[in-house]
Amino acid sequence: MIPSTIKDAPDTRELILATLKSMNLRQKQSYFAKMVAKLIIYIYESGYEVTLGDAWAHTGHKEDSNHYIRLAIDLNLFKDGVYLDLGEEHNQFHDFWDSLGGAERIEEDLNHYSVEHNGRR
Repeated sequence: MIPSTIKDAPDTRELILATLKSMNLRQKQSYFAKMVAKLIIYIYESGYEVTLGDAWAHTGHKEDSNHYIRLAIDLNLFKDGVYLDLGEEHNQFHDFWDSLGGAERIEEDLNHYSVEHNGRR
C-alpha cells in the first residue's frame, strides 16, 4: 500500500518511488489519476482555482513526453479569477506533489505535473 503523503516519515518518499517503479504502465496511470485528484483538492483548499491543460496529448510536447502515455498533466492556476502564469505560484503545489511521489519539477515548465516512467518525467 502506498502512503498518502510523506509529511511524517522521511523514508516514505523512497517507499512510494520504489512502489511506483514496480508498477506497470496501467497501474501507474491509475495511481497518477488519484494523485492528480489529491493535488486539485489541495489547490482548492489553498484558496486557488485550477483548469486542466494537457493530460493526454498526441502532439505538441517533447518527444517521449509522459503526456503521450497519460502520466503527465498541465494545470492552469488562478487566484481571485486571475490566471497566474509566472510559474512560481506552483512551487507550493509542487512541494505537495513531491510528497505524493510525483516526478521532480521542471523549472521551465512549472505547471507540469507528472510521474516518472522509464526515466522520463
